[in-house]
Amino acid sequence: MRWPWQKEERTEQVAEPLADDVLLKALLGNTTITKEQALNIPSVQSCINFVANTVSMIPIKLYKDNNGKAEEVKDDVRVDLLNDDTKDTLDAVQFWRAIITDYFLGKGGYAYINRNLNNVISLHYVDESYISIVKNADPIFKDYKILVNGKGYWPFEFIKILRNTKDGAQGTSLIEENNLILSVAYNSLIFEETLVKKGGNKKGFIKSPRKLTQEVIDKLKEAWRMLYSNNSDNVVILNDGLDFQEASNTSVEMQLNENKETNSAEICKLFNVPVNIIKGTATRQEYTNGFKMGVMPVLRTIECALNRELLLEDEKSSFYWAFDTKEMLKGELLERYQAYKTAIEANFMQPDEVRYMEDMEPLGLDYIKLGLDTVLYNPKTGEIYTPNTNKVQNMTKLKGGDGDESGNQS
Repeated sequence: MRWPWQKEERTEQVAEPLADDVLLKALLGNTTITKEQALNIPSVQSCINFVANTVSMIPIKLYKDNNGKAEEVKDDVRVDLLNDDTKDTLDAVQFWRAIITDYFLGKGGYAYINRNLNNVISLHYVDESYISIVKNADPIFKDYKILVNGKGYWPFEFIKILRNTKDGAQGTSLIEENNLILSVAYNSLIFEETLVKKGGNKKGFIKSPRKLTQEVIDKLKEAWRMLYSNNSDNVVILNDGLDFQEASNTSVEMQLNENKETNSAEICKLFNVPVNIIKGTATRQEYTNGFKMGVMPVLRTIECALNRELLLEDEKSSFYWAFDTKEMLKGELLERYQAYKTAIEANFMQPDEVRYMEDMEPLGLDYIKLGLDTVLYNPKTGEIYTPNTNKVQNMTKLKGGDGDESGNQS
């Protein structure tokens, strides 16, 4: 019994959100997706595959700068570890693919350097989800330790490939920076899956001019559930004045296909990869642009990390790591060589300087080519030399009337 002044207590019914509301929630809310969910987005997976596969195909070499002479070091065990066998369960190709995936979608790519004194024995990829960072509180003299399952390691024990880092300990993933576009793209896939499961049927309401009994409601719900199950041919009969009122749009009405293409292009921009590359219709110029903008910055990040962590302190003054990108930029090779040709013919570069820039051994050519028809003038002394006639003239003395009638000087 309830007295008149007592407040009536009612049980609140919480409506569970339907599966096909996920797109609306993604547009109106701020959901955060995981790395595994992001990899379900085709454009994300394709862009990461493009960068990771390209990095894994390019050989990385160790060079020594010997008095301006770039010498390739081929008999170093570290070269084999980076290019072929890491001495871990992952080979070099799998190693770099895992590193690049964590670089884009995690806190960074981490690899433990297994050393015996100063010798590198093996390289071990560590999933970034097992990595924790403990930093000091000083914003100037920054320091940190790396924890793997609670065990502490020093920074120099790891190769760290980090994206947009501000502390050198961990990077910023694409998911953190661009969660909204990735969340919309992922939830669009979920919405399409829901439509497929329902056979493309729209969500809606049943309107009745009179109150229905619970038995009729239960039968109607069961018939509607079978209709949306999409596993058999079912039909719902609406009689006695019942009417179906649509409450959602189809994928065509929502232009999901057009939105998918637009979102795919926007996601490609996050990786600096032209969208035609993942479509398989890229031109040579588009591929070159994708390599320059999407892959080269990652290569440079890896080179800096290797120069810092995989070289001994006494090696850092003369040794350096570099990817051999000549094979990947064959289209740019002709343009580069034409520029070198112009520089050599204009006499502001020598052949050995060009060979040094290409990481090639010098030939010992210290000469500058001069044509016999070339007249050389020294503005400091006023002398003019003609190689064809082996004559030297002094413009200053000619103006002053000195010298013989021809103006020739011995």
